[in-house]
Amino acid sequence: MTASNLIATGAWAQSITMASTTSTEQSGLFGYLLPEFKKASGLDVKVVAVGTGQAIDMARRGDADVLFVHDQVAEEKFVADGFSVKRFPVMYNDFVLVGPKGDPAATRGKDIGAALQKISAANAPFISRGDKSGTHAAELRYWTQAGVADKKGSGYKECGCGMGPALNIGASSNAYVLTDRGTWLNFKNRADLAVLVEGDTKLFNQYGVMVVNPAKHPHLKSADAQKFVDWIVSPTGQNVIASYKIGGEQLFFPNAVK
Repeated sequence: MTASNLIATGAWAQSITMASTTSTEQSGLFGYLLPEFKKASGLDVKVVAVGTGQAIDMARRGDADVLFVHDQVAEEKFVADGFSVKRFPVMYNDFVLVGPKGDPAATRGKDIGAALQKISAANAPFISRGDKSGTHAAELRYWTQAGVADKKGSGYKECGCGMGPALNIGASSNAYVLTDRGTWLNFKNRADLAVLVEGDTKLFNQYGVMVVNPAKHPHLKSADAQKFVDWIVSPTGQNVIASYKIGGEQLFFPNAVK
């Protein structure tokens, strides 16, 4: 078939590019969510999953039609700088600290600050993503709040990698890792790792979505990108997010209407 015939018959679906986080990709959410969006809209979504900082940079350059990330301060700056007209909250989950089941640094509990202070004091192995992602930004914020940003301990290592690879390194080296819960639940190579710190209100993890402003980059498919945003914040899209579970456990909690 020729390209024109493919378009005419709908066999060649239109697509948009979304810059997003490794957590939404590696949690399996997009594999579940995007086919439902395509059924509703006929649009394919090409996901480029990188750290939030890289995703925002990509959108600033005009290399993505829509941005779906989880660093609210950076997202609000993206809007303030004119790269999007509006940020829409979509869903949340939380971060957890995982580490060896034996917990040699005695971090177990609900207080992420106290846990990081103990990791620092023990010079315990800790794998940081070190990639300017939303998770990395949160991790650095927690070290600062704990008062040990400049003394994380000799066991602290940055991998400059995504969430899945960071967890793999943590599993192979019995190290502590801060992870979003969604990627953790979808992570198969846990070895001796277990969730040690959870439930601290500081560990709240909000996701937002934005159409990249066509005034900045007129070549972008802004109308189709808006269709995705409208769908994902609609009751239909929110219900799809809520229905994504692993082992009966819900990974993300929609909150677009709140």
